[in-house]
Amino acid sequence: MLHLDHLYRVAFHLAKEPDEAQDLVQETYARALGSYQQFAPGTHLKAWLTKILYNFFFDHYHQTKRWVSVEDKAGEEDEERDYWERVPTENPGPESQILLKELNVKVTDALKKLPEEFRMPIILVDMGDFSYAEAAEVLSCPLGTVRSRLFRGRKILYQYLKNYVGAKEKA
Repeated sequence: MLHLDHLYRVAFHLAKEPDEAQDLVQETYARALGSYQQFAPGTHLKAWLTKILYNFFFDHYHQTKRWVSVEDKAGEEDEERDYWERVPTENPGPESQILLKELNVKVTDALKKLPEEFRMPIILVDMGDFSYAEAAEVLSCPLGTVRSRLFRGRKILYQYLKNYVGAKEKA
């Protein structure tokens, strides 16, 4: 249960719906318990669980949903905002809370627009605190591919968010 929040965040970014994310996490734990003998003690449990979640998502959900829309569905924004409101903060003032909510919505919206191949490395490395090597293992791709996708994904995110944060174009 130690990695429950992390797994839910990854599942939410994959499935884009709270109920499906909860189902993904539940199935991940069920599969992990069913194959606990495959886990090598001393290795990274968080990476192992994330790989199970990722593989299950693409085995099950990707087959039933051949294409995942990046367009928001009605009501989806409200559910996502509700999730971010429930995330504990370090008791910031009202103004900070409003700005933090707005930033979370903007970043989440920008992440939704990213193609899957760029979104997952960002979620794993930048949000999930995985090393590049661990992310490469979870995504079953070479380390160089993870680095390349991170670079390109961050560049695209920058383009989506530059107007919000007031970043100036580099010459």
